Amino acid sequence: MFKDSLFNKIEKKTNINKETIINLANKIQKNNMKDEKTIREVIKDLSNLTGKDVSKEKEDKIINAIMNDQVPNNVDKMF
Repeated sequence: MFKDSLFNKIEKKTNINKETIINLANKIQKNNMKDEKTIREVIKDLSNLTGKDVSKEKEDKIINAIMNDQVPNNVDKMF
């Protein structure tokens, strides 16, 4: 029940449905997040879902941070 209400709130706020969120979470969980190709795919998926473009420079910065374990607790500080 709690999970469904959480997903409903997320869907209302983002227009991204539960199935899409679960599929992305499974992709992240099943793949190696130290693999550059996987990280690029996840960034592309998130970019498409949010409708926000990610420049090559930002993408490289995100990948570098993830691969070097330098992701801050507050990800928006990266930008």
